Amino acid sequence: MHVWENRTCGHDDGRRTRRRLVNPSTAQAKVIIDELVRNTVSHVVLSPGSRNAPLSLALHDAAAAGRLQLHVRIDERGAGFLALGIAARTGRPVAVVCTSGTAAANFHPAVLEADRAGVPLIVLTADRPPELRAAGANQVINQQRLYGDAVRYFDEFAVAERRAGQNAYWRSQVCRAWNAAYGEWRCGPVHLNIPFREPLVPDGDDEWFESLEGRPGGARWTELPDFGALPSFVVPSARTGLVIACDSGVRAASEWAEQHGWPVVSETGGLGLSGSTAIASGIWLLGAEEFIARHRPEQVLCIGRPTVFRQVQALLSDADVEVLLVRPDADWPAPAHNVRQVGQWFDAPTKPADPEWLASWQRADGAASEAVARALRKEPWPSGLRVAAELVDAVPADSLLVVGSSNPARDVALAGRIRPDILVHRNRGVAGIDGTVSTALGAATVHRGPSYALLGDLTFLHDVNALLAGDRPDLTIVVLNDDGGGIFSLLEQGAPEHGDAFEQVFGTPHGADLGALCAGFHVPHVVAGTLAEFREALAPAPGLRVVEVRVDRSRHRDLHARMRAAVSGALGRTFT
Repeated sequence: MHVWENRTCGHDDGRRTRRRLVNPSTAQAKVIIDELVRNTVSHVVLSPGSRNAPLSLALHDAAAAGRLQLHVRIDERGAGFLALGIAARTGRPVAVVCTSGTAAANFHPAVLEADRAGVPLIVLTADRPPELRAAGANQVINQQRLYGDAVRYFDEFAVAERRAGQNAYWRSQVCRAWNAAYGEWRCGPVHLNIPFREPLVPDGDDEWFESLEGRPGGARWTELPDFGALPSFVVPSARTGLVIACDSGVRAASEWAEQHGWPVVSETGGLGLSGSTAIASGIWLLGAEEFIARHRPEQVLCIGRPTVFRQVQALLSDADVEVLLVRPDADWPAPAHNVRQVGQWFDAPTKPADPEWLASWQRADGAASEAVARALRKEPWPSGLRVAAELVDAVPADSLLVVGSSNPARDVALAGRIRPDILVHRNRGVAGIDGTVSTALGAATVHRGPSYALLGDLTFLHDVNALLAGDRPDLTIVVLNDDGGGIFSLLEQGAPEHGDAFEQVFGTPHGADLGALCAGFHVPHVVAGTLAEFREALAPAPGLRVVEVRVDRSRHRDLHARMRAAVSGALGRTFT
């Protein structure tokens, strides 16, 4: 269905032509993507689908215009972890987009990791509109709060309609989501569920019955300063303004108003106000229609949360008034979705360290590190600990090292190496093996320097579809292949008394040919059978490649026991 609008073409006979407006789903998607870009989102990961077609086409256009970098992945689980890797490396929110149904559920592992690890993700899930959900439409699940309390913020957009105020509403909600993801206290994932009605693809002009433009100069719809603003940081950009003080912000409001020459009104009347700019009868004046008609401010600085007076709400709802807020949290009032800037603040107390405590730990570290290095040199090649130590020693300065869960995370930590000139990322929020190859690819995509990953064989196989990536960064993936769940050899399950059941339910040997798998994905692969071959394989090289090191997991338990004994002996000699 199209909406047609009469337009006079200037002919003397008064004839009119009709123009077709852009459909609501297309308009909404274009605005959402535009506002994401304005909120510094420069990377978006997209999984293809039908219901998310409006977002997909808007993303394609934005990428073609050079406004963002678009990454397309067919596997939603991998897409989520690719976005996580990019966000973890850049420290900025990354958006990840999918269609409705189980596609959205496949983002869940990455959302859980982002929650616990404090990584900013903006999850955009397309959905059917409510009337189709009620009708049992295809590819429908309950996407309301799908990720539970793992997200910092959830919102379902109202279905797009042709009515006034849509542009402001869409942009305001994107800003809320970005602010929650970037974190007033701690970064994390947010979820925006977006129901789209058909048509899902453009079928008309690019025109809408009201402006779909954002703020001038590419600015955010609602500014959210990174520095954590107090009122003193808010800079007015209008000649006529008004300060409204609420809650406990009266004194700060008075000081700011005095500095900038703006009148200040408080919800407590004149109580707490000071200085020449204080307006004791301000609430009365805001309710005087004729007075406000002649004295409507261009900007309003609101400190705190207005709650009581309708005249205050009416002023904040005026679309012709820019609103600047100072709030200590993300739940800011926005009656007209037209807030221009939000500032926040917090205080984190610190305590001085005990120098004697530090010195003792330094002595212990020196003794243990020397013992570990000496014991490893006596061990035959290869072992997980030795591979980790050699890898950490060999990677060039400014390298990225993504470390998988299970044994690699322990091996790197126990290898006893210090390299302040490399960046390490681990998915240790929930410590799963999900999507680790995708995470490494995402982090390597934005890392400016050589990139490496150290993974176990099960972690690699669990996300092997990530090798389908069309845009392959310079990444060397080292796979410690012990043919199964070698981590369990080091846990209680690996004790000799559980030997009868170990291989079937814990060891789980797979016998997979990693070289053949890599060949199927057209990814270079090499087996490093000797220490010399391993060192040679680690030399920086362009593109994506896999270096496999085959390890005997039956040696894990005894090796770690010998290492513990070496460290224990060194510490005993140091502190006796």
